[in-house]
Amino acid sequence: MESAEGGGSFAHLGLDARLLKAVGELGWATPTLIQEKAIPLALEGKDLLARARTGSGKTGAYALPLLQHLLRGKASASVAEQAVRGLILVPTKELGQQVVQMLRQLAAYCARDLHIVNISGQAELAAQRPILMEKPDVVVGTPSRVLAHLQAHSLSLQDSLEILVMDEADLLFSFGFEEDLKSLLCHLPKIYQAFLMSATFNEDVKTLKELVLHNPVTLKLQESQLPDSSQLSQFHIRCEKEEDKFLLLYALLKLSLVQGKVILFVSTIDRSYRLKLFLEQFSIPACILNSELPVQSRCHIISQFNRGFCDYIIASEEQDLAEQERPRERRRRGRKGIKAGKGKDQEYGVSRGIDFQNVSAVLNFDFPPSVASYIHRAGRTARADNPGTALTFVLPSESALLTVIEAALVGDSNETPLRPYLFRMEEIEGLRYRCQDAMRSVTKQAIKEARLREIKEELLNSEKLKTYFEDNPRELNLLHHDKPLHPAIVKPHLRNVPEYLVPPTLRAVARTLVSKRKRQRRKPPSTKGQQNPLHSFKSAKQTWTPAKRRKAPGMGGS
Repeated sequence: MESAEGGGSFAHLGLDARLLKAVGELGWATPTLIQEKAIPLALEGKDLLARARTGSGKTGAYALPLLQHLLRGKASASVAEQAVRGLILVPTKELGQQVVQMLRQLAAYCARDLHIVNISGQAELAAQRPILMEKPDVVVGTPSRVLAHLQAHSLSLQDSLEILVMDEADLLFSFGFEEDLKSLLCHLPKIYQAFLMSATFNEDVKTLKELVLHNPVTLKLQESQLPDSSQLSQFHIRCEKEEDKFLLLYALLKLSLVQGKVILFVSTIDRSYRLKLFLEQFSIPACILNSELPVQSRCHIISQFNRGFCDYIIASEEQDLAEQERPRERRRRGRKGIKAGKGKDQEYGVSRGIDFQNVSAVLNFDFPPSVASYIHRAGRTARADNPGTALTFVLPSESALLTVIEAALVGDSNETPLRPYLFRMEEIEGLRYRCQDAMRSVTKQAIKEARLREIKEELLNSEKLKTYFEDNPRELNLLHHDKPLHPAIVKPHLRNVPEYLVPPTLRAVARTLVSKRKRQRRKPPSTKGQQNPLHSFKSAKQTWTPAKRRKAPGMGGS
């Protein structure tokens, strides 16, 4: 559960006992600040325009009053006919699936009374038509998909809609949904309650406010854009050249200086595959998230990551989310104006809205293009009561952008939270030749073949193509017996780091970690008790005491 300081209890908000029971099972002890302020107003029937930072509990702030309103209507004798009474618009398919999952968890003890569906996926309209004909209580979808169903007459909202929610409202225009939204609003009734939830109040949100809300209550919570330094540690590391970034990442991960679950952000799809293949050279497995993957695959990867099946996700942020920094005329061109290459999903978004759980560190391998992008990336960690770390690699050409971000994040103390991490590159120079050896193996052809291999696997695992392959077994046989693709030659000698290459100040730490791994391999994992605590970059760094750094040259912390 994402939390900002709130107060009181959910029991005092006047919610249905079944919702309170579900809230208790989710482990939500007290309402967050946005929930404490928004839920009572929403239950009074007010329109809301709410701004709260990423990870503050905005989903619960609108989901609980929505479900309460529907349950109240079900209990009323005046509401007998089944109809779509709640609509939630989201900018991305991933967020749509996440919202539906949250709604179903909150409605776990009233599932027979409330029917919730998600139409934001890539399924054909005809395949989704039957579930909409059943008139579910709540529909979740992207504006383009909802509009398509409205125009196809498989969804009707004119006479039934009672509550409209726009989640991550500031992104809806940014993702090219402006024209879709304006067309969609023509299919809605004249009177309905509306919630606009956003992390920022930009020009787009003001436009939506005029289009959607009627005398709204504005909740602009007085809170920082990111958690304070007691929960979120923010560092930057200056790299003289591109190769240094790969060397640093190799050292950080292979020497276990960054522990727990990590999201690595890169700027392009090619970069995500290059980084994945580079890490594979050292037997460091990582998953990839990008706009070319089908939405089912992306959601599956996020689910596996949240369940702990993989520790590293390489996410490509292919468009800058700081749309308020771009000319408005460019966005007016709609979805066609977004430069999404062939095969890319225009409704893809990973640095904002998605609930990556228990992330101990975010690594900006490629520098974020704007302040907003940095905030959204860093917001993936330090959620709930968990500590987190955001670490950014900075090239000389990016110093000006770093200054802009530091100025935006500076607090009342006039001290930037983005502190330099003093890393002595000479300590890991002995690892450079291994890094170069791995980089030479990751060629353009290797990246191309890695992408082809992934496409092939998607074809073989596709449910849509299952019937086609049954009717055309020869095509399936050709895929199975196609020449094997070898994206990169993995050299066994790179798997382990020889002790003589480990920096002297870290040898004690490395031995401890190796011994721990050996003990874990010998013992079957225990299911009793609590899970192992996540170790952030900050906690790993603290193993190097100031006394040790003075006695022998080593890597200095900030």
